[in-house]
Amino acid sequence: MSIFFNFNFNFNFNFNFNFNFIMNFNNKVIWITGASSGIGKALALALSQHNCQLILSSRRKEALEAVKLQCKNPEQVAVLPFDLADYENLKPIALEAIQIFGTVDILINNGGISQRSLVIDTDISVDKKLINVDYLGPVALSKALLPHFVKRQSGHFVTVTSLMGKFSSPYRSGYCGAKHALHGFFDALRLEHDKDNIKVTMVCPGFVNTDVAKNALIGDGSPQQSQDNATENGLDVDAFAKRMLNAIQKEKFEAYIGKKEVLGIYLKRFFPRLLHWYVLRSDVR
Repeated sequence: MSIFFNFNFNFNFNFNFNFNFIMNFNNKVIWITGASSGIGKALALALSQHNCQLILSSRRKEALEAVKLQCKNPEQVAVLPFDLADYENLKPIALEAIQIFGTVDILINNGGISQRSLVIDTDISVDKKLINVDYLGPVALSKALLPHFVKRQSGHFVTVTSLMGKFSSPYRSGYCGAKHALHGFFDALRLEHDKDNIKVTMVCPGFVNTDVAKNALIGDGSPQQSQDNATENGLDVDAFAKRMLNAIQKEKFEAYIGKKEVLGIYLKRFFPRLLHWYVLRSDVR
């Protein structure tokens, strides 16, 4: 048997892609999780400038109501609180979301929590919580909404992962694991439902100046309650939201948004040992 592959492929593919295509948010129903603060709040405020309808979700109803009032057209904004950790009971939540405006066009899976603790100091219950909230929650919610997208032959899943979903760094082992898993799941979903005109965009933030570090879990499961230098010096959240919405409009498969830390994506791919050396010598807390 020949050890060489037979490359008799037919390369007469039809590449009729319109690279100037920009999806319009007007008249869309957009559901945002984690919308009570940080990136989710910035997305809600930016999207409210468009002629679209928004569904805002997180655990905190009062905070969501406050975000709604800050939106340009609050009458076009609905609040739907729920807990992503309750991933076994999200089908009724998806049905309720659909009923609010009659449909959902885009789901932005933004809700989640981070971590700041060494592997050896982290109780397994923390890893479990990170998986439940950062992975199983978005997966369960997307699966609950998927039949609606298939029936309509249209829909767009936008999932906020992290650069830590592409490469790892110390103090974030459980967080990195959950974010890596999201890429595996949503890449498969994209392939399976391309025939149904369902889009998937994975957005990978670097450091963004939000309260994500303050809310990050330490080894015993309690919040860190302090900011870190990398996050504080990260990208402005409104600038991030603008770039993220641009990536959604272009229906990108993946978008890496941050400052110099984005280079880690390419170092991981081509020079993994160099990335290892660099991260060990960086202030990643």
